Amino acid sequence: MLPRHAFSVRDAARAGDVWRAFQEVAVEGSSRAGWPPLRYRAEGIAFVMRTMTVEHGLEALYGEPLCAQTWVRRFRRDTFSTREVRLRSDRGLIAKGTQEWVHVDHRLAPCRASRGFLEAFPIVSRDDDPSATLPQWTHEPGEDRSFEFDAWYTWMDPLDHVNHPAYVDFCDEAIARVVAEAGLRPVDLRPRAETVTYSRGIVAPERVRVTTRRLGRAADATVFEHRVWVGETVCAKARTVREMADGASEALFAAFD
Repeated sequence: MLPRHAFSVRDAARAGDVWRAFQEVAVEGSSRAGWPPLRYRAEGIAFVMRTMTVEHGLEALYGEPLCAQTWVRRFRRDTFSTREVRLRSDRGLIAKGTQEWVHVDHRLAPCRASRGFLEAFPIVSRDDDPSATLPQWTHEPGEDRSFEFDAWYTWMDPLDHVNHPAYVDFCDEAIARVVAEAGLRPVDLRPRAETVTYSRGIVAPERVRVTTRRLGRAADATVFEHRVWVGETVCAKARTVREMADGASEALFAAFD
């Protein structure tokens, strides 16, 4: 079950907290294969996220038992791993995610995994369950918006940088601020899909800037493009697909004119 703090006043799980659940599933899957987090630390290796794409189905409900499934779809050059994660309830699919991880050494530089490590994670082909993708959209761009904040020391993860699900929070906060200015309720934002590609970790106390613009439409949802900056460096690029739970999806689109 997702923890209580993962839920908004609508009692619906936030996108970033679904990503955190996916991270826990990946860690649990690795631990069951004989590679818990402390073994990575002892071996002087780790995985860092390169790209993650998520499709949302049903919104998770608080107290709802969830079933998770994860497998490795491919491992390229013994360094780049594609892991699939699925989260379901008795009502149906909550979300599906495709994670692209990079195997790194203690300096966070890409390196090849050992033969023993690779043997612990056999490749599983699942043609009946393709990787997560974003929906198709029509290109109707809007104006750029931005906000800034300082990264907190208490946000730092075991690799001493901002954990990757937090970037989804940054993107949703950027949308929510504009939604609130337009007189809409940010709590009614509902995730349909998103993808984030990371190029540099954010560390405390760096000043962070998030820029957001409307990219277009995907049926009754709005597609957004985001950049997460430190100074003149882009740390992450993202696209999010969002709609309004109260049916005000056209107002969401118009708020970013």
